[in-house]
Amino acid sequence: MSNFFESHWVLTLLLLLPMAGAAACFMVREQQARHVALFTSLVAFAISLPLFWTFRSGTAALQNYTSVPWIGAWGIGYTVGIDGISILMVLLTTFVTPLAVLGSFSYIQRNQRAFYAMLLLLLAAMIGVFVALDLFLFFLFWEIMLIPMYFIIGVWGGKRRIYAAVKFFLFSAIVSLLMLVAIVVIVYLYYRQYGVITFAYNDLVELPIARDLQFLLFPAFALAFAIKVPLFPVHTWLPDAHVEAPTAGSVILAGVLLKMGTYGFLRFALPFFSHAATSPVVIGTIMVLSLIGIIYGAWVAAVQPDAKKLVAYTSIAHLGFVMMG
Repeated sequence: MSNFFESHWVLTLLLLLPMAGAAACFMVREQQARHVALFTSLVAFAISLPLFWTFRSGTAALQNYTSVPWIGAWGIGYTVGIDGISILMVLLTTFVTPLAVLGSFSYIQRNQRAFYAMLLLLLAAMIGVFVALDLFLFFLFWEIMLIPMYFIIGVWGGKRRIYAAVKFFLFSAIVSLLMLVAIVVIVYLYYRQYGVITFAYNDLVELPIARDLQFLLFPAFALAFAIKVPLFPVHTWLPDAHVEAPTAGSVILAGVLLKMGTYGFLRFALPFFSHAATSPVVIGTIMVLSLIGIIYGAWVAAVQPDAKKLVAYTSIAHLGFVMMG
């Protein structure tokens, strides 16, 4: 049994299971969709839990690794794996999602099949972000993740749900296009140096990038991740999204989505652009913005009568501590 959880198939199963559950939600009665979603998310958590037990902590090598050619002409592959950072993020995601589903049982009374399908699609996309080791695959999951969250806020949210959903989507999607441009530039640099087109993380992370060019490419990644953190002053989408989202959306926002920004910094921005990321200017800027976010978030949270706004601004403050670290 342990051999299965050490194989690459378990990550593929974790990605496919929520997708299958989302499809199943549309095949059952309205009142049954909640039970399908709860069962699917609990099974996903049960599958992910042994990953922690079988994880070999004495090595820095990627585990449960697999790489299968996908779009061969462009060097794009289905490449997934976990390490000491992503294993914890996967466990956090599969733990929080059943709680979000369970907390929606009494709150969501309309369009239940679509709602629970969106939650399960969001689960698959979040897991995909944390296990993807191909930059195109990562970007694909990063963008797909926005779609179910947009609908969760925009359809089942509060009175200003459309405003909050559009603001959340535009903040994330537009800046992510800059990250895509930076990814393409990195792939081109690798092709020019080695004559091979690849989006594989393990290959691209070894590419030596000129110091001056790093200062041009780093902001494209950093801004996309800073918005997801969110780092001051690109945080303004979060209070609106938090307040207007249904409870499940707020739980996933605070519990998982905000962590993706810091994960992106650790997984991509720091290894790819080490000179730029560790320069005094960048470090000083991030430290100052983080400190402002800590003070501002705590100050505003202290006077909030709304519980969701309180959580939103305390999230800004505590993620400021994370970024400062």
